[in-house]
Amino acid sequence: MMPLSHSFRSLIATGLAAGLIAGGGSAFAQGAGPIKVGDLTISDAWTRATPPGAPSAGGYLTISNAGSKPDRLVSVSAPFAEESAVHAMSMQDGVMRMRAMSEGLEIRPGESVTLEPGGNHVMFMGLETTLTAGKAVPVTLTFEHAGKVELDLPTAAIGATHPPEASK
Repeated sequence: MMPLSHSFRSLIATGLAAGLIAGGGSAFAQGAGPIKVGDLTISDAWTRATPPGAPSAGGYLTISNAGSKPDRLVSVSAPFAEESAVHAMSMQDGVMRMRAMSEGLEIRPGESVTLEPGGNHVMFMGLETTLTAGKAVPVTLTFEHAGKVELDLPTAAIGATHPPEASK
């Protein structure tokens, strides 16, 4: 058999990814650029670096729904954490409280939901490694209708308030 050229392999990979996204199956995307899966667009996905030994980290992103039906982020997983979940933040009696969204996160038609520092976010608990600025970490988002999306979250500096590109 004749070896495939790098350009041809890239073309095949791009075609496979496009087919998966269009078909509502599992999709993979690398980097912080917008990712389209079904009627959803995921943008500004990122996380922050952690100090050595930190038990948890947050993940942030925006999900927009251009469809006519709601979708729901039902689960999150990451190989670098024992547990991952979408967490809601709320103020109760002057105290900021955090809780897992057991029913998932709804994204209504024509709306966008932003998970951000100080607000609702993805929580990675039981970190198995230190998250390092400048290195991306893999995460899988599972939606009720759009299916699974695997992406790499770029890692910003400790304490960053924006994705790495916005921090420069």
